[in-house]
Amino acid sequence: MIYFDNAATTKIYDDALTSYVQVSQKFFGNPSSLHQLGVDAYQVLTKARAQVASLLSVQPEEIFFTSGGTESNNWAIKGTALEKSVFGKHIITTKIEHPSVLQTCKQLERFGFEVTYLDVDSKGIVSIDQLKESLRKDTILVSVMAVNNEVGAVQPIAEIAKVLEEYPSIHFHVDCVQAVERASQLLSIGRIDLLSLSAHKFHGPRGVGIMYKKFGRKIQALLTGGGQEKGERSTTENLPGIVATTKALRMALEEESVTGELRSQLWKELATKPEIRIFSPEDGASHVLCFAIKGVRGEVVVHAFENHGIYISTTSACSSKKADSSSTLYAMDVPTEWATGAVRVSFSNDNTKEEVEQFIKVQHQLMKQFSFLK
Repeated sequence: MIYFDNAATTKIYDDALTSYVQVSQKFFGNPSSLHQLGVDAYQVLTKARAQVASLLSVQPEEIFFTSGGTESNNWAIKGTALEKSVFGKHIITTKIEHPSVLQTCKQLERFGFEVTYLDVDSKGIVSIDQLKESLRKDTILVSVMAVNNEVGAVQPIAEIAKVLEEYPSIHFHVDCVQAVERASQLLSIGRIDLLSLSAHKFHGPRGVGIMYKKFGRKIQALLTGGGQEKGERSTTENLPGIVATTKALRMALEEESVTGELRSQLWKELATKPEIRIFSPEDGASHVLCFAIKGVRGEVVVHAFENHGIYISTTSACSSKKADSSSTLYAMDVPTEWATGAVRVSFSNDNTKEEVEQFIKVQHQLMKQFSFLK
């Protein structure tokens, strides 16, 4: 079995899974309880928060644990909208954001907010000039992903941050779910107010996310109740998941990445085929490669590789079962006949050159079959 769908989810590290089990068995008390089991659990939670903050080079009070990237994105956007609606109702994002951003913005439009969706070029990169032109007195939020989940386009976050230095009242949110290795560097810029991460994208458990919120920035809580997470996100903390996430984050940031070599190896092969079109920019994220085979629908390609024990996907896993084709590719002006055939190969450090060689071997076989079907 060859797993090349790591942008959708990653296999949990063995050490992270061990931590999850150990904490579940030893620190099962509710961190909000007053007895010793609760105190012990709270201390573990506090330590985990401090460790995550250290790994991201921020302060512990700026780290909040959520249920994943989708919740973090929803909270950052809706929380800002609710907090700052008295100052304005204009939001800026891009046409190629993750559905958890795009659909959240669409929902806010139904509640009277106005959203500007920035265009991207053929490489999936936003225009700084269009961003400048879109900023208004009533703009309250700019939300731009660090790395696109479908094609791996890397957005100019530092340049956007520089522009927003002249607009200190605007919240700047970055969906960093596909770019955990860039998070600390991006946060060091100093102008990012909100940043989202998801544990299962860096070999942590599912159901745990991280949101950075700059000290002093205010957003409204979406989950109210028991007052956990400093009163900003109520619900009993998933302590085993949080500790496992902390372990996974440390391991992910300490690993030397090999994904760039694997992507380059596959890119060179695919680029020689006239019937294949690569959508990912050559200087994009090292773990994502999106392409299409002319005249073959993406789901056909996915299942054909699956029959050979190789697992890839059709663009975003969060929307791959819907009938709609990739909004990212359409925003990049990719023709429909190519966009409907798009598939995504995404690597992790668990993958090897030998696996890429096997993928290429199978791809050669399938190309002959696809040619026959035409």
